[in-house]
Amino acid sequence: MAKIQMKTPLVEMDGDEMTRILWQMIKDELLLPYIDLKTEYYDLGLEHRNETDDQVTADSAHATLKYGVAVKCATITPNAARMDEYHLKKMWKSPNGTIRSILDGTVFRTPILVKGIQPCVRNWEKPITLARHAYGDVYKNAEIRVEGPGRAELVFTAADGTQTRELIHEFTGPGVLQGMHNTDKSIASFARACFGYAVDTRQDLWFATKDTISKKYDHTFKDIFQEIFDREYREKFEELGIEYFYTLIDDAVARVMKAKGGFIWACKNYDGDVMSDMVSSAFGSLAMMTSVLVSPAGVYEYEAAHGTVQRHYYKHLKGEETSTNSVATIFAWTGALRKRGELDGLPELCSFADKLEKATLSTIESGQMTKDLALITTLPKVKTLNSREFIRAIRATLETL
Repeated sequence: MAKIQMKTPLVEMDGDEMTRILWQMIKDELLLPYIDLKTEYYDLGLEHRNETDDQVTADSAHATLKYGVAVKCATITPNAARMDEYHLKKMWKSPNGTIRSILDGTVFRTPILVKGIQPCVRNWEKPITLARHAYGDVYKNAEIRVEGPGRAELVFTAADGTQTRELIHEFTGPGVLQGMHNTDKSIASFARACFGYAVDTRQDLWFATKDTISKKYDHTFKDIFQEIFDREYREKFEELGIEYFYTLIDDAVARVMKAKGGFIWACKNYDGDVMSDMVSSAFGSLAMMTSVLVSPAGVYEYEAAHGTVQRHYYKHLKGEETSTNSVATIFAWTGALRKRGELDGLPELCSFADKLEKATLSTIESGQMTKDLALITTLPKVKTLNSREFIRAIRATLETL
């Protein structure tokens, strides 16, 4: 059977640890036998990022702007322990944060539902999509470790040289400082992406920050969302019978636990990071959630919403068997391939992506799954597979479709 031909490359961003192992397995078993896969490859493994002074991360983001579609493996954001483990030159920033700041846009994360895996929150009947702002906040912060007494101020120097100053704190001893920023332009892009996605999917949109405490930073988000909604989207929402409402982040967390689902929950960058993990875990597993960054320029970057599965990787290095769930990584590839097919007019590529997703879910529903799902499934007869066996079981199912 002839392989599906591609016209334009995908930007392929390889990653770290166990997800890097799964990445190659997925390509070898589920993609290369069926597709003449064209990618522009970037190694975002921590060793290579360190060798290139993290230039490879910026290069991959600019390539994504060029080609329009990227697929990314999970990567390490180093902490102090990783500095020693990988002998790093410096504590490099989050590669996701770097890529997102270059692409701008919004990350949409939606749980992957499958028969036999019931949400921990019993009243959740439909997926809850997390819309996460993809620029600024703690991911583009500046930090200072204060070693003794002194005065900390927030200072803005305008283009004409005038300064605005705000006292942060009078330190009497050691402490720590953090400075964050965002831009009206990026917040407006975030708002339009959320409203547009709500209209396209005909779902209610919630937006939550903490403007009662952050009366300038968070309040700016609230005001820009409301202005854009009133000016550009209110009539569309009313025509479709869908709702937009703003609430405080703590109120949103309480509400979401009693909701039935079927809506979009828009969050600032860090809030979205935390809440998407909560929602995906409550729906079944961190490895059962799609994640796509959509930029205002119409650029798409697909990735898994979870980390590099460090514990499984250390077992793998010892030669021990692992049972690592690869579903989110598979769906990152299918999302990117489907979008590439849509943009290039290749229906056969779109169809293959659909079939691979169907094969993945059908394999689980047949009772063949990784350990994380086997522990929580309601299916009566289950076979727990290791990492490679699960991917090969999906290939066997794919061959029958």
